[in-house]
Amino acid sequence: MRGLPSASRAFRYFFVTTLLICAPQVNAQITTNTALPISAGGGMLRIQTKIIRSSGNQADADRQLTVVAVPFVVVYGVTRKLAAFGIVPLLDKRMESTSEGALGKRNVSGLADVRFFLRYTFVQKDSRGATLRIAPFAGTMIPTGSRDVADDMGTLPRPLQLGTGSWSPFAGVVLTRQTFAWQIDASFSYQYNPEAGGFRFGDEARLDLASKIRLLPRQLGGGLPNFFYANLESNLIWRGENEMNGVENLDSGGVIWYLDPGIQYVTRRMVFESAIQIPVIQDLNGSALKNDFIFVISVRIAY
Repeated sequence: MRGLPSASRAFRYFFVTTLLICAPQVNAQITTNTALPISAGGGMLRIQTKIIRSSGNQADADRQLTVVAVPFVVVYGVTRKLAAFGIVPLLDKRMESTSEGALGKRNVSGLADVRFFLRYTFVQKDSRGATLRIAPFAGTMIPTGSRDVADDMGTLPRPLQLGTGSWSPFAGVVLTRQTFAWQIDASFSYQYNPEAGGFRFGDEARLDLASKIRLLPRQLGGGLPNFFYANLESNLIWRGENEMNGVENLDSGGVIWYLDPGIQYVTRRMVFESAIQIPVIQDLNGSALKNDFIFVISVRIAY
């Protein structure tokens, strides 16, 4: 009959739509939240490594901070629309400063503050080979990281510690539009940081945008193929000034904007991905450390 797709074409659309619509978030972006679904009772584990390099000059001392972060992200589909997220980060922070030819080193490693949040799909519009999702989310950062680590030079400065010491709530909303060939995501969030032990980290607001396009396979055939994507993401982040005993630190906070080129190899149950976050604009206060780059590599496993 005219107008009806062939059996092979229908087969192709069925399986690829299954990957796009039903597979547990294997098609998410690299540095941006997504509203893609988590099947009820299913989930995902993401193991990521971030290398963050920052540098700056303060009081005639050259400073270089290297942070290696390994966040373990666990996602669980509570219902068809409600998903729970837990992020358990391990950190290694190394600060080197050079003043008048003398080199000083400070280092701390261990568990940082854990994050937990819930995401609810408020809008869901699915069509053949495409989906639109809008999902608000809310949660808190739990003060599991230490904030009183000391070395031979005394207690480390609070920004160098593993934890903040405060329960910091955050909330936001994310929109995702996905088709066979491309995907876009937009996410806005705000985090409030209360005072803890006389110190208060500045609040944080961020706007993340992400896009990706399928490079391979060029043409969709029968069965369920693997995909190779090119990604371009953007992260606009504002941080307020830190406060110590109610006094603002004028060398903290500001605005930074990253552009993140990346690549993804997506299978039905696993994703291998990498990106580099390049600071395009850094309008930071005083002598706050500026980021040189952030390198990201990760693997995701759906279950």
